[in-house]
Amino acid sequence: MNNYETIFLMKDDITEEQRNAVVDTIKQYLNKNAKISDEENLGKKKLAYEIRKYEYAYFYIIYFNGKASVVPELERNYRINENILKFITVKREV
Repeated sequence: MNNYETIFLMKDDITEEQRNAVVDTIKQYLNKNAKISDEENLGKKKLAYEIRKYEYAYFYIIYFNGKASVVPELERNYRINENILKFITVKREV
């Protein structure tokens, strides 16, 4: 089992309900296939550069332990969600 950190940016014009739905979808997948150790909602922040014409985005970080096979499917889930602007998942050294 490896330790990972994933961060994703959501559009700033979606409702709180929609943001919670996005986060719940990601967490449900991770709970089935990995173990979430921590999570952080960093809130709305100004982006360094525009992403798809958005100047602001909501940032969310999830730390989890799992197999390497979890990451490709997680990133596929990010790609098909229209409310996610950017994402990255990296292996952590603990």
